[in-house]
Amino acid sequence: MEYIEIEKEQIPYRFEIDLSGVVFTLEANYNSEYDFFTVDVERDGEVLITGNKLVYGVPLFSYSSDERLPQVEIVPYDEAGITQEVTWSTLGETVFLYVFEGGAEDG
Repeated sequence: MEYIEIEKEQIPYRFEIDLSGVVFTLEANYNSEYDFFTVDVERDGEVLITGNKLVYGVPLFSYSSDERLPQVEIVPYDEAGITQEVTWSTLGETVFLYVFEGGAEDG
């Protein structure tokens, strides 16, 4: 499965990614006090969402119907079944941001 790699050592940092033929700018952030990650999303220089918390098993942007957001499901998930949390010690180790094409068709 395809996944988005988050380079924890570079946080906070921004990167561009092509999702279903549309280029988005994502910014990865980390809250060290409470051990969680968030993602901000821009498209064509316009901020679409800020502080979207990564929650295990919950598709990013699932609470928004904004059609400008990526029209794919991006889900923090551990294929090995070792953990069910997104923390500094699990993200990029067993938990990855998996991309499911066509998962958000009826947003």
